[in-house]
Amino acid sequence: MLAGQFPASLSERELEILDLVARGLTNLEIAQRLEISKRTVDNHISNILTKTRTENRVELTRWALQWGKVCLDDVNCCPLPGPSAPS
Repeated sequence: MLAGQFPASLSERELEILDLVARGLTNLEIAQRLEISKRTVDNHISNILTKTRTENRVELTRWALQWGKVCLDDVNCCPLPGPSAPS
């Protein structure tokens, strides 16, 4: 399997940080926006890179677009199916 070629399971916070990474924010900017420490952001991004088997922010953003994890400027914005409603 090629690196980054599978859907990883990310937490809600990791998805939130992934979205901000894909929008081009630095770790410090992400920390300020989420009101958490830069070190916490560093740790989240390290975990995300490991889970997605990507090596840097560019690969991570490409992975996120490929798997529908982010929506940028109306690219890749089709709604993903959610949990089924009970009948």
